Amino acid sequence: MQTQNIFIISDSSGATAQTIAQTALSQFPDVKAEIRRFPFIQTDSILRGILKIALNKQAMIFHTLVNTDLSKMVQDFCKENGLSDFDCVQSPMRMLSKLTGEQPAHVPGLIHDLNQNYFERISAIEFAVENDDGKNPKGLLEADIVLLGVSRTSKTPLSLYLANQNQRVANLPIGPDLQLPEEVEDIDKDKMFGLLNTPEKLSKIRKQRMISYGLNADTPYSDPKHIKTELEYAKKLYRKIGCLTINVANKSIEETATIILESLNLNTTEFED
Repeated sequence: MQTQNIFIISDSSGATAQTIAQTALSQFPDVKAEIRRFPFIQTDSILRGILKIALNKQAMIFHTLVNTDLSKMVQDFCKENGLSDFDCVQSPMRMLSKLTGEQPAHVPGLIHDLNQNYFERISAIEFAVENDDGKNPKGLLEADIVLLGVSRTSKTPLSLYLANQNQRVANLPIGPDLQLPEEVEDIDKDKMFGLLNTPEKLSKIRKQRMISYGLNADTPYSDPKHIKTELEYAKKLYRKIGCLTINVANKSIEETATIILESLNLNTTEFED
């Protein structure tokens, strides 16, 4: 199978262009692609060098370049050399300019400006790290969101994703053999979310985890019968608390986070780039 090379070129982090490329690629499961990201490109000399590599690799280019000269350089180069490119930012900027009558600033990285929102996000990430896996029971009372779940239900990655949405998140492992901290009784149930998964998927995830540690994969920890007992305990606990329950078995981190944010009537339109 031939590999399709894709270059992400941006004068900022390139996260938006990469997301667009990956979203498009997800609809072509039989296409093998190699994505290379070139962030913070702000000079024509460096851009010219990247374009030469793209030509050699016959790469498709996704770009977010707010500098019109650099963006035009990419478009002209691709047209002259038969490469495909997709402009992720200039077209929306032209549309907004036409509708509003305003002219764009053409300043790279404005979305990453070190404003109050940025520092709140950093604080939220630090909070998530400090309150991961029940390390700080007192933090449960300070959190905007509290995630409950048995082992390997994506509590930590979900916490960090939500932290990037400026939410202070604490997560707590639960199970028949684990004692709940007394702080749980004082948490607003609307801020608590119980995570579930299927015994089959949890067993597979836990076996892979054990193998990665160089340990035997077949243990009570990964046994589906043992996992069913854990999940039954979790379901009963969630019913007792009265919190929203989310089965993450067939959901991405983004989908689960959106359910949580929408249940709290919070903004779900945060973008990286």
